[in-house]
Amino acid sequence: MAVDESTSIDMMSIDRNSGNVVLTISDHLDWIDSLKHQKILQTKFNTYLAFVESGQLLEQFPEAENRPVVFRVVFKYKPDKEGRLFLERARTVIESAGFCLRHELFAESYDN
Repeated sequence: MAVDESTSIDMMSIDRNSGNVVLTISDHLDWIDSLKHQKILQTKFNTYLAFVESGQLLEQFPEAENRPVVFRVVFKYKPDKEGRLFLERARTVIESAGFCLRHELFAESYDN
C-alpha cells in the first residue's frame, strides 16, 4: 500500500511504548510537483480521518478501542518548503479532530 492508493490504509499498529494506535502512510513520492503531491497526501489524510471517525478502525482493529490515534507519514523524500507548510496546516486540522500527526523520513540518505 502507498500514499497514491487513496482508498486504503497502509498499515495499522500499536506503539509498544505509548500504547497509541498508529496508522501509517507510506509516501514514496518525490516533491518535484509539490502541489500534486500535497493533493495526493490530502486525499489520503481524508481517507484516514473517515476510517477512524466512521468506526471502521474499531471494526477492523478492535485492539484500538480507547487508545489515542496517531497518523504517521513515512516519507522517502524530504518535503519541500511548500510540503512542510502543508503538513503544518494538516497537523492543525488533524489535531482539531482529536488525533495526532507525525512525519519522518524513511532514511536520512534521502535528504534531498
